[in-house]
Amino acid sequence: MLKQRIENRNEPNVNLPNFTPIDWQFSHRAQKLQSSVIREILKVTVRPEVISFAGGLPSPATFPVEHMRACYDKVLSQQGKTALQYGPTDGYAPLREWIAGFVSQGGAKIVPEQVLMVSGSQQGLDLLGKVLIDHGSKVLVETPSYLGALQAFSLYEPEFISVPTDDAGLIPQEVAARGKGASLLYALPNFQNPTGRTLSAERRTALVETCARLGLPLIEDDPYGALSYRGEPLPKMVAMNPEGVVYMGSFSKVLTPGIRLGYVIAPVPLARKLEQAKQAADLHTAQLTQMVVYEAVKEGFLQQHIPTIRQLYAQQCQAMLDALTEFFPAGVTWTRPDGGMFIWVTLPSHIDSMKLLDRAIAQNVAFVPGAPFYANSPAHNTLRLSFVTVPKEKIREGVQKLAALIAAA
Repeated sequence: MLKQRIENRNEPNVNLPNFTPIDWQFSHRAQKLQSSVIREILKVTVRPEVISFAGGLPSPATFPVEHMRACYDKVLSQQGKTALQYGPTDGYAPLREWIAGFVSQGGAKIVPEQVLMVSGSQQGLDLLGKVLIDHGSKVLVETPSYLGALQAFSLYEPEFISVPTDDAGLIPQEVAARGKGASLLYALPNFQNPTGRTLSAERRTALVETCARLGLPLIEDDPYGALSYRGEPLPKMVAMNPEGVVYMGSFSKVLTPGIRLGYVIAPVPLARKLEQAKQAADLHTAQLTQMVVYEAVKEGFLQQHIPTIRQLYAQQCQAMLDALTEFFPAGVTWTRPDGGMFIWVTLPSHIDSMKLLDRAIAQNVAFVPGAPFYANSPAHNTLRLSFVTVPKEKIREGVQKLAALIAAA
């Protein structure tokens, strides 16, 4: 009967048997999966009338469309058969060599064997979770932390340990008090998502020393480091201890997010284990994409392109800071980032930003409530604003509407 059904699958009006629907039994891990709050909000913000401060999306105005088009044309016309073939799991060798040299400019001594290409930083987080986290492992994270990392690591059922922060970022003494026996510490030192804070140079040194003393692997996630408005990035922690720090980078914020290309730099033993985990996940990152990105960056394009991104984002950030100062009521505070894409707002303690969001969307304004960024004990009176995709006049209008809603609350 099934064979006859397959043979007749293209014929109309075939009477098929009524199979019993499958009662899908999801795994224990799958039952714990949850959708990203940000992704759910973005489903609403696609409406053109909504002023969205929600998505952490790079500005399309920064996408080098013509440059990328030329690079695709060149790669496909000159190396098309290679570009369209399977590639090695660790990645396209010339690009890995370029990355090793690029990151080494920050004082690190990186070799290509340490570089693993991944399909966006999110895959890097997932692979690190697979190889470093067991059920019940202690994982230290900032308070608050990047939501995507919490999602990726949660699948491996760790015990999250929240480390206190202040305006200068992670507090090394708090890591020392909590880090014994932990599997890893995850940190975003530059213009952190969601707060926009930057870890001070002094604390970077202290943090690396603390982790080394504890034998605690430090994950340095740095997607925003190039987006310093002053153009003076702080030192990389991987340069201070290449054997104890795992560095994560991405082309999403400096070229385009649509290419989905990131990289992990790790001590060689860990890099090889991550490579094995990637083999099981997707065999390799797209060869064509890697070759095009190498063509795009190999002759110094980023050195000319990144300053234009910094300038635009600095102007957008200042427009939002000015609007917040003008319109937000007393009792509300916010961060003042030196780079990146985000401002973190703290409301009076009695205001729940999740409830505020419903009223804001009704006024065609969107943001991300802060609670999902906490691994433990969420602060419900916080929210994240992203300013890079909103025109200046719309920033002012959206902040004014949001201020009225906060005042009413």
